[in-house]
Amino acid sequence: MNDNETTDHEKSTSLVPASGDGHDRLPASLIAGDDQFENPGLPAHVHRAADDDPAAAKRAERQVATLFGLSMLATLVFLVSYFAIPDEATFFFPGIGMAKTQNVVLGLSLGFAIFLIGIGAVHWAKTLMSDEEIIEERHEQASTPEQRAKAVAVVAEGVDSTQLPRRPLLKYSLGGALGLFALPLGLQVVGSLGPVNIDELGHTIWDPKDNDGKPIRLMRDPEMTPIRFDEVTNGSVFHVMPETLQKYIDEGKHVLEARAKAAVILIRLDPDLIKVQKAKDWGVDGALAYSKICTHVGCAVGLYEQQTHHLLCPCHQSTFDLTEDCAVIFGPARRPLPQLKITVDDAGYLVATQGFQEPVGPSYWERAR
Repeated sequence: MNDNETTDHEKSTSLVPASGDGHDRLPASLIAGDDQFENPGLPAHVHRAADDDPAAAKRAERQVATLFGLSMLATLVFLVSYFAIPDEATFFFPGIGMAKTQNVVLGLSLGFAIFLIGIGAVHWAKTLMSDEEIIEERHEQASTPEQRAKAVAVVAEGVDSTQLPRRPLLKYSLGGALGLFALPLGLQVVGSLGPVNIDELGHTIWDPKDNDGKPIRLMRDPEMTPIRFDEVTNGSVFHVMPETLQKYIDEGKHVLEARAKAAVILIRLDPDLIKVQKAKDWGVDGALAYSKICTHVGCAVGLYEQQTHHLLCPCHQSTFDLTEDCAVIFGPARRPLPQLKITVDDAGYLVATQGFQEPVGPSYWERAR
């Protein structure tokens, strides 16, 4: 709004200069008689270099476009790195230790891309956009058609104050930066959601194939020490990992993925309480091993009620009955916990002779029923 334009409201309530510098103006209705408010000490308005010097405005425009261009470059680095950097590549990151090269490059490039867009927008606003100071009284919410038309005109004036219509370099560089920045988000959806190999979801490191075909010992978690059958008493609970996990720990690769799917809980109860013959056959004299990963959304089922022989998921209260082959008796889970078939080796240690016969954890749409 310039000094020559007035609204109906301003006609009834004119703006009067406050004492002090002539830049600030106050509504006349706020002034009683000849008295005026004292200037609270606001500094005089200072014009920016770009307001008066076309060369400075052009220089600011080029600076903003450069920031948007650098953002586009960072986005391109993200897109190339997503495909070019091997997933196994690592390097030493000061202050953190060994880190995956791809994670660091993707994170930094995406961060710089959005940071440069933000800095460019701030610099644009500080150097080129309208710098007028306006005081206006509040008025009723309802607006007349004329006032609405004027509101549209104000919006159009605001668009014009950004100088986009007169500075196509800003328009095209901003559009390019924002357009390219959307690609990494879509790329992650296309490339990262859903497994490439469906078999990975159904495979765990309890498979004897990961142990040269030999049975896999049950190990205490996190001590990674083997469990003798005579140490498992009625009512006892063990959190278990396979001995094959040690290979992943030594190599430092995919440890979290392997551990997440291989977590098992081992519990012993009176064999006469077990109602399902398959569960009894896959255990050892009442000692039963089940996946610890809830079939609802994958939380750890680590709470055991010894009196009722129920396993409870603490996240959403799904409850599994050990005496019924871990069938769901309460909560949002829809599948029993998968059982791990165990036996005792010649040295008296508990071992798994085969992997899980169904996928562990939450269901997924590709899973066969």
